[in-house]
Amino acid sequence: MRLEDELKTSRFMDDVHKAQLNILFSAAWLRARLSASLKPLGLTLEQFNVMRIVRGHHPEGILIKEITSRMLERNSNTTRILDRLEAKHLVTRTILPHDRRERLIMLTEAGIEQLLAVDRSWQKNNPHTAPWTPEEAQLVHQLLDKMRE
Repeated sequence: MRLEDELKTSRFMDDVHKAQLNILFSAAWLRARLSASLKPLGLTLEQFNVMRIVRGHHPEGILIKEITSRMLERNSNTTRILDRLEAKHLVTRTILPHDRRERLIMLTEAGIEQLLAVDRSWQKNNPHTAPWTPEEAQLVHQLLDKMRE
């Protein structure tokens, strides 16, 4: 649906303002869709984000400080999120022998299965969320990267 229809207005300061509002609106829309697909699986967006980061370092694991630096929401409490994931037996924390203050985070088998379930659920329930060609997706990446420069 067009931004004008969603916001019920056609008045914008200029095309840049309209594009910025569209990015904000679309991010909130995508976040709501992803949250809805995670809820039946018992995960929050923040928990999924941590698991996604840890999956990228499977099977060797990743340090907590590295997870924190890669979070989409930089204000998230990584330790609290890991506490909840560990209580669900989705991740493990191992104390490092050379630095007892640091913990190595790894996915459990249950965590890997949970991420596969998330992937299946997302693909099944949201096939239309990114109806782009590979070239269009690349253009979106380039424009968003340019905006953050």
